[in-house]
Amino acid sequence: MSRFMSSRYASMLPYVPGEQPRDRRYIKLNTNESPFPPSPAVLAALKDENALSLNLYSDPTADALVRAIAKRYTSAYGNGEKEITPDMVFAGNGSDEVLAFAFAAFGEKGVAFPEIGYGFYPVFAEFFSLPAVTLPMRADLGVDVSAFKGRRETIVIANPNAQTGVYIPVSEIKTLLSENKDRVVIVDEAYCDFGGESAVPLVWEFENLLVVRTMSKSRQLAGGRVGYAIGDPALISDIERLKFGFNPYNISRTDMAAGVAALSDEEYFSFTTGEVAKERERLKKSFSELGCEFPDSLANFLLVRHEGIGGEEMYLALKERGVLVRYLGGKLSGYVRITVGSARENDVLLAAVKDIIKERSL
Repeated sequence: MSRFMSSRYASMLPYVPGEQPRDRRYIKLNTNESPFPPSPAVLAALKDENALSLNLYSDPTADALVRAIAKRYTSAYGNGEKEITPDMVFAGNGSDEVLAFAFAAFGEKGVAFPEIGYGFYPVFAEFFSLPAVTLPMRADLGVDVSAFKGRRETIVIANPNAQTGVYIPVSEIKTLLSENKDRVVIVDEAYCDFGGESAVPLVWEFENLLVVRTMSKSRQLAGGRVGYAIGDPALISDIERLKFGFNPYNISRTDMAAGVAALSDEEYFSFTTGEVAKERERLKKSFSELGCEFPDSLANFLLVRHEGIGGEEMYLALKERGVLVRYLGGKLSGYVRITVGSARENDVLLAAVKDIIKERSL
């Protein structure tokens, strides 16, 4: 750190991204990416005039992308009387940027989030100098929604949880929204497309709800950086104000084109999310047979532990065998988080875990 660094940030602990090693080829199951390539529609879109127009700035309103998102969610949840209109959608450079703007816009009275969740939440709170409250989990590593009762801070919940995969029923989200309508509730649905019910339909009923989503996982665009939020037009306007005070051209032309194309291919979306969910359930069955324990995940990953083998030990043993998983440490030091890969990748993973357990039991 230089002597010129602002004292405000000198003690900040930054977010640590998932490992991206270059020393060898791994089966990479550590950052919850999709095992599938982008939709053919995305690949086609990136070959057209968007790639030839990179000498020009991107559309600061992200109009085509915003309209595509609005159309998709109107189709999914709307009816003749209700629709998601473009002024209810904000598009950002990945959901991380969307969440950062939301923390800045709505965190003045503080933010409250579960003690186990997305690792960026406490970083954002510190970055924007926001009072932060972390609330304990249930014994089964589910979020204790009742712990948020009576709190005045903006609530931020990943659903399913970003580290455990455990899902909260939308009815419990609705309870939080109803209890205090002067408090914003941010629901981070990065993993919702793999089995959870979305809170998006509640935006017509609650002006204090902001649903944040990403195309990184279920739309195969982790390298494309396309995130978005859906909520009341007034909340969206607040975030837009911050964006235009920071970076109007926050999404590239190619990423916008990729996002629009990905949304156009619902058949591919349904197939890939369905395959991931099917493989997740296969992994649950196989891990149970191997004597492993895990919370009941509805995400595209499992948080796994085996009695007698520490999380770091399992992580290192798998890495030696060419399989990369995530060791989170802290309160989850007994576990490793494992992305659901392709059927072939999962076969290699299971064989490696079986080998490690056998080796440790000798």
